[in-house]
Amino acid sequence: MALLSVEAARARVLEGVEPLPSEPVPIAQAEGRVLAADLAALRSQPPAAVSAMDGYAVRAADVASAPAELKLIGEVAAGRPFAGKVGPGEAARIFTGGVLPPGADAVIVQEQTQRRGDLVVVSGAAQPGKHIRREALDFAKGEVLLRSGRRLSARDIALAAAMNHAEIPVRRRPKVAILATGDELVVPGSTPGPGQIVSANGLALSAFARSEGAEARDFGIAPDRLQPTMEAIDAMRWWGADVLVTTGGASVGEHDLVQKALTALGRRLAFWKVAVRPGRPMMHGEIETTRVLGLPGNPVSAYVCAFLFLTPLLRRLLGRSDWMPATESAVLGRELPENDERADYLRGKLERRTDGRLVATAFPIQDSSMLAPLAAADCLIVRESYASAAAAGSECAILRLPG
Repeated sequence: MALLSVEAARARVLEGVEPLPSEPVPIAQAEGRVLAADLAALRSQPPAAVSAMDGYAVRAADVASAPAELKLIGEVAAGRPFAGKVGPGEAARIFTGGVLPPGADAVIVQEQTQRRGDLVVVSGAAQPGKHIRREALDFAKGEVLLRSGRRLSARDIALAAAMNHAEIPVRRRPKVAILATGDELVVPGSTPGPGQIVSANGLALSAFARSEGAEARDFGIAPDRLQPTMEAIDAMRWWGADVLVTTGGASVGEHDLVQKALTALGRRLAFWKVAVRPGRPMMHGEIETTRVLGLPGNPVSAYVCAFLFLTPLLRRLLGRSDWMPATESAVLGRELPENDERADYLRGKLERRTDGRLVATAFPIQDSSMLAPLAAADCLIVRESYASAAAAGSECAILRLPG
């Protein structure tokens, strides 16, 4: 089978993907969730003109020139409006957040005043609107401030709360089931036998999926036997997975059983090899409404392919507007050789020059089994198929890695 480009493979993964249904959640549980509908303000903020400072509410005409002497008629605190009206030659003591009383159109800060019993001597002139936060300065009732498809941050939660929303409509979290395969794998904390290695993919991909807003479950390790692999895949389906992710066994060798297991279960499967490094052996298909991604077994290949294919799939299921991680421009910190037919995603470190440009330096060894460089990396340096040799200082495209 001919190698598919990354773009063509991603298009197949995303073909026909629709956002999951919405569900209401209490606002206290909405951080990190994705809005399923536009959110409009249920009130204006502030709901009335309020003071921005501690001082005195006055008529600007009365203090157009200083000094001026005004009669104190009352007090305004936040949450305790003044029932009266400020008339000519009058002032009301006001504190930050207090509603501006009728008649007043300016606030004199307390540092520009002196109290003499019921009189206030003003030593500074004021203009209309001075030190006042007008009604709806922040937002007006009915104004749409948060759009569908946005993943909610702590700042968004603060805004939604100020808009007076106690409940938020969000997309249901995708359920991602993850299965590693291979007789050579043992769980962390075990003592590996001869030829065995500690499995990292299940934990890494579970954490990756959760960081994208999914509910993830690691189904452990399936041995290189057809029946246990089929049973594990069935268990993942019965859990209700929206996305089924396997690592290892995605090729066509005698011990690569994931494709055979899916075919034996009578499932529709599209198998391909992708023109990507690290990666290449990749599998995609569907089990009824469940999407299947068969990732390579090498841990770096599995992570990079998850970043390139699982990220946009989960974001589409969540209805996110930013479904594809954005590329950025940088300059190379070291020269790179010409490329073959496979697009390269090189792990690298980022620095910023004194002129503000980002410098991306690829690690000298790019072996797909090496997790230490992956953990140290800030970015993937993107090298297209058949790219020419590139000198240090030349332009390049990067993808920032999460975290």
